[in-house]
Amino acid sequence: MERNITANLKVRHMALIVALADHGTTHRAADALNMTQSTASKMLRDVEAIFQATLFERAPRGLVPTPLGDFVIENVPAQLSRLERFSDEFQARRAGGFGTLSVGAITGAAPDFVAKAVAEIKRARPQLMFSLRGETSDGILEQLEAGRLDLAVGRFSAERHRNIFSFEPLAEERLIVVARTGHPLERAGARCLGDVADCAWALQPVSNPSRQVLDAAFDQAGLRRPRDTVECSSILLILNLVQVSDTLALLPEAVVDAHRKAGLFVALPISPDIRLTGFGLVTRRRETLGEAALTFCDILRARAAL
Repeated sequence: MERNITANLKVRHMALIVALADHGTTHRAADALNMTQSTASKMLRDVEAIFQATLFERAPRGLVPTPLGDFVIENVPAQLSRLERFSDEFQARRAGGFGTLSVGAITGAAPDFVAKAVAEIKRARPQLMFSLRGETSDGILEQLEAGRLDLAVGRFSAERHRNIFSFEPLAEERLIVVARTGHPLERAGARCLGDVADCAWALQPVSNPSRQVLDAAFDQAGLRRPRDTVECSSILLILNLVQVSDTLALLPEAVVDAHRKAGLFVALPISPDIRLTGFGLVTRRRETLGEAALTFCDILRARAAL
């Protein structure tokens, strides 16, 4: 008879698998979990007995996952994250609160659209423990896939996302080319991509949708992509680079609105517009959302309809 994995696998077993995948040796994994190496080694034997399979090959420089081990490593972190979030929510409810909600939002949606939705749900539920993480689409969807978020406001950045997430459109996100106030191009009157192709640019990583549409715009115009570049995943650092240098950036209008109103940035009227597909509500397929998450989704939909 096959052994029932779920009946025997414990949370500490899953934590060990994650630590071994992260650190590569039982010694370093044991340190991370605050246990002895002998305890970690015995626990690994117990785990492999539960799975009735070798999950890690013992190599001179550490542990190497087997194909089955890779499959386990791909799935266990998400299960562990869900259990940890369940524990956090249970503790909050036991203490008289109203649970927890963890949401990821792309930077273009966070300053205005999502922030107002957060303020609305917190007015209605001040004791709700709300965690808001703002990153690029690929970053927040990685966290959503791993089970560290309840839902996300973003867009797909890889084709495989269509198979694992559901997407509900919410709003458009306008992108603009920005420079510091007083930039030479402000006086020169840059109007097209050819006017800015040889400038210094602060670019997001190639996995980011806004970077992809910028590269595509240069390609479609028959222009060489910018070579004087700084690649940066932090929107805050990009904003700082634009402010202190002649660097240009393609950023969501909502992100730079305050800088423009303060007289720090100008938008260059580049034509044609560089467009990005709208952002939306992203959730894991075949997974039921909690009551707080459903309420927040309704608030987002209502804001999108305004």
